[in-house]
Amino acid sequence: MCDLEFGSGKVKEQSMSGWWHVPWCKQFVQPCLVELLGSTLFIFIGCLSVIQNQQNTRTLEPALAQGLALSLVVAILGNISGGHFNPAVSLVAVLIGGLNLILLFPYWICQLCGGLIGAALAKALSSEEKFWNASGAAFVTVQEPGQVVGAVVAEVILTILLALVVCMGVINEKTQDTLAPFFVGFSVIVAILAGGTVSGACMNPARAFGPAVMANHWDFHWIYWLGPLLGSLFVGVLVRVFSGNGKTTLILKGW
Repeated sequence: MCDLEFGSGKVKEQSMSGWWHVPWCKQFVQPCLVELLGSTLFIFIGCLSVIQNQQNTRTLEPALAQGLALSLVVAILGNISGGHFNPAVSLVAVLIGGLNLILLFPYWICQLCGGLIGAALAKALSSEEKFWNASGAAFVTVQEPGQVVGAVVAEVILTILLALVVCMGVINEKTQDTLAPFFVGFSVIVAILAGGTVSGACMNPARAFGPAVMANHWDFHWIYWLGPLLGSLFVGVLVRVFSGNGKTTLILKGW
């Protein structure tokens, strides 16, 4: 079974019995708590940046706030959990051998709970007028059925960009880079600037879920689950088939 060496993103082979010899708290509890904390911080900043930006047609401020916040939390917490803070990222990490399957659902639960806490904190620190003017930072870009296809496609493509950066910059031992946390953040900035007015550039079901609960806004919410998860599945298959290291590539191993 593959396991992630969190400090370097290096994938190593380890038996199930060997995996359980690692202290349970360090192997299971600490990473989950870090995913909860990191998701809370990232989504709090993301929501607050949208709520406080009353010129809702401008995406620069939220893009910078969210991208830089993600860079920071990945840089300071990634050594413990891998620095996902996103169910779509955790899914692609499992697919390419960068996260033990046993941790996938606990990670998802912690990330969604972090989204709820972050969105609740943003609501608590915002005036009621600003909160509702921004719909609680929920994704309201799609207003009618005719926009759905474009939004789903945008979410898939933008998530592919983010997932590729994570896979090739953080997890894949052949291409990982010490500046990967900042590359991850920059990919979020670019994605929001490019696709913010098309779909909102969520790329993260936890980021969509928390504000949706706080604002009770569920219109077209499914887009922000389907698009990111499809994008991460595509990248997982792509890396497994063509671009992984010697341990994860399924074909073209000798090329």
